[in-house]
Amino acid sequence: MSSQPQQNSDGFFGHPKGLSTLFFTEMWERMSYYGMRALLVLFMTASLQQEGLAFTVAAATAIYGLYTGAVYFLGLPGGWIADRLLGGQRTVWYGGIIIMCGHIVLAIPSEHTFFIGLILVATGTGLLKPNISALVGHLYADDDVRRDSGYALYYMGINIGSVLGYMICGYFGEKVGWHWGFGAAAVGMAIGLVQYRKTIGNLGDASLKPEHPMTPAGEKKAWSTIWAIVGTVVVITALTMSGVIAFDPVAVAKYVAIAFTVIFFAYYAYIYFGGKLTQAEKKRMWALFLVCVASACFWSGFEQAGSSLNLFGRDFTDRMIGSFEIPASWFQNVNPMFIIILSPFFAALWINLGKRMISPSYGMKCAIGLIIMATGFIVMFFAAQQAAAGLKVAPMWLVTTYFLHTVGELCLSPVALSAVSKLSPRRFAGQMMGVFVLTYSIGNIIAGLLAGNFDPNNVSELPNLYLQIAIFSIGIGAVIALISLKSKSWEGQGEDHIEAIEPAEAPAKTVG
Repeated sequence: MSSQPQQNSDGFFGHPKGLSTLFFTEMWERMSYYGMRALLVLFMTASLQQEGLAFTVAAATAIYGLYTGAVYFLGLPGGWIADRLLGGQRTVWYGGIIIMCGHIVLAIPSEHTFFIGLILVATGTGLLKPNISALVGHLYADDDVRRDSGYALYYMGINIGSVLGYMICGYFGEKVGWHWGFGAAAVGMAIGLVQYRKTIGNLGDASLKPEHPMTPAGEKKAWSTIWAIVGTVVVITALTMSGVIAFDPVAVAKYVAIAFTVIFFAYYAYIYFGGKLTQAEKKRMWALFLVCVASACFWSGFEQAGSSLNLFGRDFTDRMIGSFEIPASWFQNVNPMFIIILSPFFAALWINLGKRMISPSYGMKCAIGLIIMATGFIVMFFAAQQAAAGLKVAPMWLVTTYFLHTVGELCLSPVALSAVSKLSPRRFAGQMMGVFVLTYSIGNIIAGLLAGNFDPNNVSELPNLYLQIAIFSIGIGAVIALISLKSKSWEGQGEDHIEAIEPAEAPAKTVG
């Protein structure tokens, strides 16, 4: 890893100047991403009279799941392109431009361009997200003690951006017009791009060139493959929009969820059986497998925030304060606000438990996070019963649910990333982080399919929907907790030789 003096000079709260470049770029990118995402299901399910797309809830939430799942899946090729072809700095720049173009397309009031906008935003995010996070790590020498606090500061920018997105895009989308909200997201990304270009010199030569460049012949072949894939996507999109290819979002979401799950198991098995692992490494892989299962189940419940819980806030929650009606999307602000408040307490909790020689296994911590998240749906079970009785419920039901989800997130999300970095065999560390990211995609798509059971015209079924999610999540969490009583010994097998790798991106704002 190379560095220049300006990279490591103090310039941003005692950190390298380049951190300010990445902090504000990521802040504005997250403003655009979360702002648009908060409006997505609301816009798709709004009636034609409300200038929405009038999709069914099942179709809208399936599309939402496919979109959010694709965002994380596309981070895998996005990271590869930066490592082998473009370098991190250029990949972030091009990704940001594609994101901005996607939001501009979404701002055009046309149903025919809607899916093009989603594809562009997902593609651009796949290019930008993994690489801007990795760039933060490149600003520091391997032995720089500021690295962890630098990431903490960087993730604060993520939370600030999400708050801005929910507030600004949510207000414009619901109060002025849906496409004004999408336009606000485009403006946010544009501000981030201008800031990035004007201050890019602060990054020095950090990831300026590919870390593992290809030969000229290999690079030519890679670009040919990439453009062939792009061309195939363009053709399929055009045929779908013209009606030649029928598109059933629910069916597609089911097939994609199965495909991602098969890829996960196949690659995990490939490393486990074909990676020439020691017995100690195999036991750690089993411990890591528990974390992966907990992660997929967790996000399938947590990501109801943008789908079924978002619709519940719109349709069944009393949002009036005097003469002002709170935009439904604003309720999603509760999560990043609680994260900002609670993160220091959880960081101190694990440290103090460690000092007292109380250190639960990774599996146990993730199981606890999953069960706490599930209790939020028990709260929603009682709220949905009131809604089924024809009442508008108080906002505190949703606030309490988001609080419990945030507590669960803080128990699971950072711990899961740490588990991947510690339990993965060193020579497969990067690949295992990529495999782990698939749990985000699987969880997001399953979340969309589950939310498809939310039927505003059949309110009596809502309590059962939330109760089923709660029972399933608690059951999985309990099983993982029981197995993790044994897996703690697996985690400590062999020499303590695993090097930490750069944090990856997760669906929620703890890590992006």
